[in-house]
Amino acid sequence: MSNPEYDEVEAALDKRGFTRMAFDMQKIRDLMDVLGSPQRAYPAIHLTGTNGKTSTARMIDALLRAHGLHTGRYTSPHLESVRERISLDGEPVSEERLVATFGEVAPLAELVDARYAEPLTYFDMTTAMAYAAFADAPVDIAVVEVGLGGEEDATNVIEAGVCVLTPIGLDHTEWLGDTIEDIAWHKVGIIHQGATVITALQTEEAMRPILERCADMQATLAREGSEFGVVERTQAVGGQVLTLQGLGGVYDEIFLPLFGAHQAQNAAIALAAVEAFLGAGAGRQLEVDLVREGFARVDSPGRLERVRSAPTILLDGAHNPHGMAATVTALEEEFSFRHLVAVVSVLGDKDVTGLLDLLEPVAAKIVVTQNSSPRAMPAEELGQLAVAVFGEDRVTVTATMPDAIEEAVVLAEEDSSGDTSGIAVLITGSVVTVADARKLLKR
Repeated sequence: MSNPEYDEVEAALDKRGFTRMAFDMQKIRDLMDVLGSPQRAYPAIHLTGTNGKTSTARMIDALLRAHGLHTGRYTSPHLESVRERISLDGEPVSEERLVATFGEVAPLAELVDARYAEPLTYFDMTTAMAYAAFADAPVDIAVVEVGLGGEEDATNVIEAGVCVLTPIGLDHTEWLGDTIEDIAWHKVGIIHQGATVITALQTEEAMRPILERCADMQATLAREGSEFGVVERTQAVGGQVLTLQGLGGVYDEIFLPLFGAHQAQNAAIALAAVEAFLGAGAGRQLEVDLVREGFARVDSPGRLERVRSAPTILLDGAHNPHGMAATVTALEEEFSFRHLVAVVSVLGDKDVTGLLDLLEPVAAKIVVTQNSSPRAMPAEELGQLAVAVFGEDRVTVTATMPDAIEEAVVLAEEDSSGDTSGIAVLITGSVVTVADARKLLKR
C-alpha cells in the first residue's frame, strides 16, 4: 500500500529538481549549522573517483558491520527508491524514518532557501537528511559517496578522516574540466588536514594532484600497487575468490560474490580503507575470518546483476568508457556467452561513441532505446551513432524500455536453436537504464 506521507516527501524532494546542479558549499554549510552540525557526531570514510564508488562503499560498509560497528551509508543515485541512498546497518531507511527526517530538515532548509536566490537542490537535501539520520540513529561511522567531483560536492561538509579515491577518468567534463588532471583537482578536494588517503592505481595525470594535495594537507597516502592490492583472483561459482595484500598483511580465501577484475580492485581498496579506519597496518592485521565474513555479505545491485535466466539477463550501470571497459573485460573473462544482445540507453552528455566502440566486439546485436531521464539521448539519435559503430543490420531502434527488452530476448533466442545456455541480454549504458529495467524485470 502507498504511504501518503512518504509520497509527499518524494514529491517535495522532486520539486527541487532531481537533476538540477548547483555547486554552492555555503548553502549546505548554512543548513548543517542550523541543524546543529550532525555530520560532526561520528567519524567518516569519504569516497570519490570516476567509477566503482558505490560498489566500494557497499564493501566498506559490509566489512565495518562484520567488525561489529553500526554504519550509515550514503550513496547515489538510487535505482528504485530514494530510501536506498540512506542506509543504516546495511539496510535502506524505512519510509517512516525518511518522513521523520525530512520533517526535521525541511523547515530549516526553507529558512536557508530564503537567504539565497536559488533554493537548496535535491542532492543537498538528501545529503543533509543522511547526515541527520546518521546522528539520530546513532551510527559508529558514516560511509559517504561523493555525488559529483569532490571539493564543491555537498557531501564534503563531512571532512572525513579517511578518504578513498577510486580510479579517476574522463566523465562529467562539462562540470569538472576536459582533462584527467582538472577532474582529479576537483576530486582531491575531499582530502582535509591530517586525513589518511587510500587511492586506486591512477594515471600519472591524476596522481599529480593527489600527491600535491596530500602534501599540502599533511595527509598519509596508501597506494594500490605499493601498500596494498590484489595478489591473486580465481573465478568461482557466483563470483570470485581473492587473495588481497592489505596494509596489515595478506588476507586469503576471500569469496567475493561479484564478477570482474574491477570488483577485485574495489575489494582491495575497501579493505585498505577499513584497515586505515580501524588502525591496522604494519604489525597489526584485521581478523581474517571477519574480513571473509564481510566480503561474503556484499551485493551491488545493477553491477553485472543477473535478474533472469533462460536466457540470462544482466543489468550493468556502465555509463562511460572506463566503466564499459571493465564490464566488457568481465564479460569476456567470467561468462562464456556465445551470443549476447545488448540493450542500450544513455544520457546525452556522455562519450557515447567511446562506450559503443568498447561494447561492439562482445555484442552480436544491439537494441537502442530511451530511458526515463530528462537527460536521456533520444533513441533515434542513439540509433544513428550505433549504426556507425555496429552497422545497420546489427542495430534495432525501439522507443520504450519494455519493447526493447522484449525485442532483445527475441533476438537472443533466434540464435539459440532452442538451447538457451550461452545466450544473454545485457542492459546497460546508464544507472537510469538499469533502474528502469530493474522495475520491469524484478516484478
